Amino acid sequence: MLLDCAIIGGGPAGLSAALVVGRGRKQVIVFDDELPRNRVTQKSHGFITNDGMTPFEIRQAGEADLQNYPHIQIKRSRIIEVQNNEENFSLLTQEGERFETKKIILATGLKDILPEMKGIHEVYGKTLFSCPFCDGWELKDRPLALIAENPRALHMAKLLSNWTKDLIVFTNGKQVFAEEEKALLSAHSIQVIDEPIMSIHHENGQMHSLHLADGETVNREGGFVASEFKQSAPFAEILGCQMTKNGGIETDILGRTTVSGVFACGDNLGGPAQLVLAAAAGSQAGMGVIHELVQEEFQEKTSL
Repeated sequence: MLLDCAIIGGGPAGLSAALVVGRGRKQVIVFDDELPRNRVTQKSHGFITNDGMTPFEIRQAGEADLQNYPHIQIKRSRIIEVQNNEENFSLLTQEGERFETKKIILATGLKDILPEMKGIHEVYGKTLFSCPFCDGWELKDRPLALIAENPRALHMAKLLSNWTKDLIVFTNGKQVFAEEEKALLSAHSIQVIDEPIMSIHHENGQMHSLHLADGETVNREGGFVASEFKQSAPFAEILGCQMTKNGGIETDILGRTTVSGVFACGDNLGGPAQLVLAAAAGSQAGMGVIHELVQEEFQEKTSL
């Protein structure tokens, strides 16, 4: 059977796209390997009507919505190969099943790359986060750390000053600030520590201090990290999609990539990482797929 659309990724972006395509009376399948970027997150925030729910609860509610539409199927499987056959696409699952589809939506998300230091993985998602819009409220007015080894440090420090006036920036031995930038932060009572971090001390994920290479221990109750990221799956590059300068997939307003028949949505676009934005991008990509399929149907009938 030739599918109308295959969606790789079952997060808010992928599920939202599936809802739009399914309601468009097209056969769509969502491949979900249940390894979302936010699986370490205890609660999700900033998504209206879903504020405070866990990522699992949001995904569960989304999948329940899709059950109302017979054209939508969810398959718990990992895609390991995608081929562009010009007229359609071929997808291979980890179990060896092959599927053919007219359109593909990449909703595979990103993978966070955290700095190397002892204890960081134990606190990440509990008292150390990457998005102040998602978790700043929960850490407001506490003594916080910003761990930043890249040029995003200044922007993040300014932003975090909105939630706390007790902020220390740790560059972990990297020189990321010019002297005038340090002076600017100092004028706003934000300290910068360049000493490498040896470990983050915590109790069951609750951060309480950072131990530095010079032996100093700095007490902090939580914080944020300006992490690097990379695409969770290589399919966009394998298919030849144009990438943005920050490593995201380049698309237009309807999620169309630079490769015909390939769409993308969600975190893998490289923009702000919020569930509500991912879901919105998924809806746009779903509309884009419907637009193309309908247009192609008209072209086929006109050529007969």
